[in-house]
Amino acid sequence: MKYVFIQLCLTLICFGMNAQNTKVIAHRGYWKKDGSAQNSISALQNAAELKVYGSEFDVWLTGDNRLVVNHDKKFQGHDMEHITFAEAVKVKLGNGESMPTLSEYFSEALDHPELHLILELKSHVSDEREREAVLGIAKLIKAYGVADRTDFIAFSLNAVKEFVKVMPDADVYYLEGDIEPARLKEIGCAGLDYNIHTIKTHPEWIKEAHDLGLKVNVWTVNNREDMEFLIAQGVDFITTDEPQLLMEILEEK
Repeated sequence: MKYVFIQLCLTLICFGMNAQNTKVIAHRGYWKKDGSAQNSISALQNAAELKVYGSEFDVWLTGDNRLVVNHDKKFQGHDMEHITFAEAVKVKLGNGESMPTLSEYFSEALDHPELHLILELKSHVSDEREREAVLGIAKLIKAYGVADRTDFIAFSLNAVKEFVKVMPDADVYYLEGDIEPARLKEIGCAGLDYNIHTIKTHPEWIKEAHDLGLKVNVWTVNNREDMEFLIAQGVDFITTDEPQLLMEILEEK
């Protein structure tokens, strides 16, 4: 009984230590708060108010090569790669806000200097379009002075490589989940950013990544059981639509 008690205590201590290291990323901002919407300016503001580590958001390059914030490729009858910038800014989100431009997002972020920005570049129709988007993002990052608190994520391996090439000092993560940690390190990634189902299939990738000096983020984790599992595994970040719940769990430890 004494041995079991000691083991239990050690487990709880380790869990608590891991909880201190795990950071919360609000998926598409904290959009579940009343009056907000996914990828809206208010979702970014809500994430900052909640004091999470970071706020994730999605970026498209419009047909006339301007950058806007939105998740879906097809949104309210528009194709995000064919819509013009003038058309995009007229589109209303579910809460009545206009679709944000990337410039507007960065401008708002300047009022919340403690909040990290997790920028996902959506997969575009060609490598050339993705390179154009990366170059445009890099230009705005420099203009707004947010390079030190912006990380980049993408499902497209081409986009990941472009970010690594254009912004070699940035933290870049791959989302698709089909590449092992050692290969990600070779590519120049700061770590892996994989779906919870992928991580449950390959839990060994967490230790492999950490042994290689890489970080681990897991998305999109919305229930307590998965959150507690990942905290116990010592992942660096958890991306969630329920950032308030995750923060409450972390504060319990």
